[in-house]
Amino acid sequence: MKEIKVPELAESITEGTVAEWLVSEGDQVEKGDAILELETDKVNVEVNSDYSGVLAEVLVQEGDDVEVGDTIAKVDESGEGGGSSDSEEKEEPKEASQDDSKQEQQEEKKQEAKEEQGGEEQDPNKESIASPAARKKARELGIDLSKVYPKDPLGRIRPEDVEEAAKKGKEEPSSSKGGSGKKEKKKEDKSSEKTEFSKPVEREKMSRRRQTISKRLVEAQQSAAMLTTFNEVDMTAVMNLRKERKDQFQDKHDVKLGFMSFFTKAVVGALKEFPLLNAEIQGDEIVKKQFYDIGMAVSTDDGLVVPVVRDADRLGFAGIEKEIGRLGKMARDKELGLDDLQGGSFTITNGGIFGSLLSTPILNTPQVGILGMHSIQKRPMVMPDDSIEVRPMMYIALSYDHRIVDGKEAVQFLVRIKEMIEDPYNLLLEG
Repeated sequence: MKEIKVPELAESITEGTVAEWLVSEGDQVEKGDAILELETDKVNVEVNSDYSGVLAEVLVQEGDDVEVGDTIAKVDESGEGGGSSDSEEKEEPKEASQDDSKQEQQEEKKQEAKEEQGGEEQDPNKESIASPAARKKARELGIDLSKVYPKDPLGRIRPEDVEEAAKKGKEEPSSSKGGSGKKEKKKEDKSSEKTEFSKPVEREKMSRRRQTISKRLVEAQQSAAMLTTFNEVDMTAVMNLRKERKDQFQDKHDVKLGFMSFFTKAVVGALKEFPLLNAEIQGDEIVKKQFYDIGMAVSTDDGLVVPVVRDADRLGFAGIEKEIGRLGKMARDKELGLDDLQGGSFTITNGGIFGSLLSTPILNTPQVGILGMHSIQKRPMVMPDDSIEVRPMMYIALSYDHRIVDGKEAVQFLVRIKEMIEDPYNLLLEG
């Protein structure tokens, strides 16, 4: 039997949650075949088999947490497998030799003597011989297989043996292979903190990605001196420009001209004027980044992810729109890689697509700035000649880390974005 272990995933990822088994016990697998999908803090990754043979035993179930190095399955390279269910477990051949029959009778007598005496303590270091179904049942009931006494004369543990051990209540849950003892203890600790309700509720385990999002959002609020400043932008000029050029733009570049490319270009221009918003804090140093990798917050069924548009300052409007579309599709299809999510220098989030009128975005640490876009809403505005016109207006918000960005810089940064969006022709000329 060969063991398949959780491989090294990435420098910052040490654990994950089993999202889906792609094969079943008893299936034939080839070396390099994907057998398991693992949900990590950032992306879903596939775990491949290191061996060819039959998947003889699955040691972890969907929803289980695993760490790098944990054994998750066993492969029988001889191709015989270990059976996958009770129905597949065959009885010993009836035409056994007389010696075999005598040996079985002796084993049965020994087992009966053990049961009459209450059972003997087995060697805890000895590996238990159990069917996959029995192992699964033991994990479900929290039973230590080393303390289960099989009725099988050959010593093979079956599911009914595990169930009987659970009924007796004499065995205590303990750690099994892969270090799951600690995980079981963690589950017990968490369950002790649960609040009971007198009315019906539905409990659902948080996905690993949702847990990570929650953790990072709390860390951002606790580790940064975060403030938010607001402004509003008249979207008339951008909307008129899009209306004039959208067909020509799409025919030429095979992509729609959206609002995000305008705001990305404006952000890059403003970052060049206010470089502290494109920096981060490392210890007692301020690291000013000389590149413009802009994160784009994308909402998926599993939560928010922030893929990065690399070198946005070198891309034209069409290049930005194509890259945003590509990354957005990959995020929704769960095809993003770690390289797509790491190393952004500033983030843009657009709550307006969900109808948000105003919000205070939370920093994507260690970045020190994030721009929030919102819904476009027609409002009466007083014009320079004191006349009143109905204009399509958008509130924009800048959350920033006050440790290195002063209020004056933050306000001026947002004003500069407002100026560029309200004069998009100049923005296009400046590139």
